[in-house]
Amino acid sequence: MQQKAGAQISQRAFIQSLVILFVLMMIAGILTLVIPAGQYTRIEVDGRETIDPASYRIIERPDYPVWRWFIAPIEVLGSESGLTIIVIIVVLFFAGGAFAVLDKTGTIRSFIGRIVRRFQGRKYALLLAISFAFMFLGATLGTFEEVVLLVPVMIALSYSLGWDALVGLGMSILATNMGFSAAIANPYTLGVSQQLAGLPLFSGAWLRVIIFLVIYAIFVAFLSAYARKIDRDPRASLVHGEDSAEREKYKHVESSTFVEENSKQNRAMSFFGLFLLLILVMMLAGPFVPAISDYALPIVGILFLIGGLGAGFLSGAGGKTVWRGLVEGLGGLAPSVPLILMAASIRFIIDSGGVTDTILHAAAEPFTNLGAFPAALVIYALALGIEFFIASGSAKAFLMMPIILPLADLIGVTRQTAVLAYIFGDGFSNLAYPTNPVLLICLGLTIVSYPKWLRWTAKLWLWVILATIAFLGIAVAINYGPF
Repeated sequence: MQQKAGAQISQRAFIQSLVILFVLMMIAGILTLVIPAGQYTRIEVDGRETIDPASYRIIERPDYPVWRWFIAPIEVLGSESGLTIIVIIVVLFFAGGAFAVLDKTGTIRSFIGRIVRRFQGRKYALLLAISFAFMFLGATLGTFEEVVLLVPVMIALSYSLGWDALVGLGMSILATNMGFSAAIANPYTLGVSQQLAGLPLFSGAWLRVIIFLVIYAIFVAFLSAYARKIDRDPRASLVHGEDSAEREKYKHVESSTFVEENSKQNRAMSFFGLFLLLILVMMLAGPFVPAISDYALPIVGILFLIGGLGAGFLSGAGGKTVWRGLVEGLGGLAPSVPLILMAASIRFIIDSGGVTDTILHAAAEPFTNLGAFPAALVIYALALGIEFFIASGSAKAFLMMPIILPLADLIGVTRQTAVLAYIFGDGFSNLAYPTNPVLLICLGLTIVSYPKWLRWTAKLWLWVILATIAFLGIAVAINYGPF
């Protein structure tokens, strides 16, 4: 089966998210009828707007008819946040198109191939290097769905090294998910949520780099311990009984193709690497140069697109393949547009009905007494819970951040910490829930059942949750910022 390049939202996931968001829109509309309208006074602190926590008052209910609930996803484009929404959608298309081109032309595969060649003959060094490569792709480029095409090759490589399908899944899609969630510069979750928060793009990267390294250490300790257990006793594999049939199934997958050198792909990787370097410069300079910070997200999107297209043309795959990859990438992201607009319209509806501040006032009361750290954990838990129903990270950001951010301001959690809690909750649960289509596709490529997958990864999730809770505690303690 020919799978399209880039991130592809499945029909089932799209319809599920559409229905849930529509229900939430209707609930938001009903709230405007049953909750008293209220308002906080907005004040300017250090050049940014925030809430005076002592200023809440009841106001007269605005005239907001029911029929406008249904056109809110269109009306939101004309609101104060309309330009931000449009910019984010365009940048997501630029980044998604670039990744799809890299996927379609085989450049991502060639990047992994270079790692395999360099560490050939040193199996545990290879396991660590491949895991790091996939984690890096997830943390910096927001790669996730694109890795599905490489899963069969990684499983074949795992078998050739004497391991099983779980190690192959671990080196590829699970490693990518770990990086996607650590999000050093992930444009889909971190980029969107920081833009909505008014934070300098990719600011606070120093702590996320530390988080990335700690999560990497936890992950490779988990994966290599399991691989060594199989080396000592192959029967220790959780899928030992199914392995013989599984190995036959993957005999046709030529992991040896990774050994082939391709000079054109090397040029393509070098070209895209140059643009990654420019993006890194933007990431480092943005927080310190206001002129760059204001336009950082669109500039990063343009750099991704130029870098991806240029690498595609240099790869030797041909212009037709490059343009097909771009079209497939843009087409794959198209369903995210109505989801983003519907998610953004939920806040627009309760704003138009005058009840946003009433909801914030009610939500902030219990957490003011508990403190900032429990509030950060609630944001984390909320993102984990919503992930079960809505898979799209960018749509979830538009749904959650407009409510979370003013709530964080009220209870003394920095916006950067709120963003960190959100990306933790959004990312790490991607490969834990049976509602995630990427997980189901990857497991479908193997003999691994969901219960066995959950049994295998349970200890990893436990350590990851403990580590991320600790990092949220550190973020609260140091007032992780800039604000």
